[in-house]
Amino acid sequence: MKKQDLPQDESNLKSANMTEVLYVTDENDNYTTANSTGWDAKKAALDESMELIYERIEEAKQNVANNTASPIVYFMELNKMDIGVLASYVGMWQWRVKRHFKPKVFKTLSENALKKYADAFGISVDELKNFNGK
Repeated sequence: MKKQDLPQDESNLKSANMTEVLYVTDENDNYTTANSTGWDAKKAALDESMELIYERIEEAKQNVANNTASPIVYFMELNKMDIGVLASYVGMWQWRVKRHFKPKVFKTLSENALKKYADAFGISVDELKNFNGK
């Protein structure tokens, strides 16, 4: 894509006062970089992805409210993590983290384990323990 043809459409990047660096060709057909605030096709794809993320967060919140999942699930989704990422942050095996998704198991977690999760989510232990999905 030529540098002068690089789209500068409205996107989430522009509203956050950010740009994306892309490779383009200049007037001599040499590769260079240029900043773009986005383009319509990319905006549509990002908007759809964010909508799916918000749906997953709401589902996790509802599962916590219904006592079918622990607050760990909600905060993991809220922080856009998966089990592998969360397990590496808290220094536990993935199977162990997944076990902590069960409300009965969550209620038996030690203060040390709760602190690891709270630190990974950037919240207090009390916020984690007392989140009920409402």
